[in-house]
Amino acid sequence: MSAEARASLLGHGAVCLWFTGLSGSGKSTLTRAVEVALVERGVHAYVLDGDNVRMGLNRDLGFAAGDRVENIRRVGELARLFVDSGAVTLTAFISPYRADRDAARALVGDRFVEVFVDPGLAVAEARDPKGLYKRARAGEIPNFTGVSAPYEAPEAPELRVDTGEQTVEESVATVLDFLEQRRFVPTAG
Repeated sequence: MSAEARASLLGHGAVCLWFTGLSGSGKSTLTRAVEVALVERGVHAYVLDGDNVRMGLNRDLGFAAGDRVENIRRVGELARLFVDSGAVTLTAFISPYRADRDAARALVGDRFVEVFVDPGLAVAEARDPKGLYKRARAGEIPNFTGVSAPYEAPEAPELRVDTGEQTVEESVATVLDFLEQRRFVPTAG
């Protein structure tokens, strides 16, 4: 079945929104809220994140550099399949390396949208719900992205969401407006 035929049957287009940002940036909170808003509209949407991918498909991977690359490669493959099924696919992964995000984009194709969730390091670190930044700065967590390991911010994301300045509701509205403007989902009505 073609993407056009599937979109006609489902009433919306398929797309992968690849949310990237530092730990504590709000990726998971935002993707979950967008998923709820879309499903309430009747849109087939699904979140892929560390909670559901690393507990199953990628449970054999750790957090060494090679494992992180493989984790994102597998997520890119999975996202491609979800998009092919007609879903609005929301991924929530730090995915710190541009090359890995570019590889995911190559897999998904023109239905890949990079969303930079960017409250700034100070806000992400202040949120720190799990105390990870504090532990990383104390040297307890080696290779922690944004502290002792690099995060290569997107150079030209299709969408940037400042979760430090916007409420969750405002951030959701930003994403939904983008999806409507690009005609991936119908306008709420």
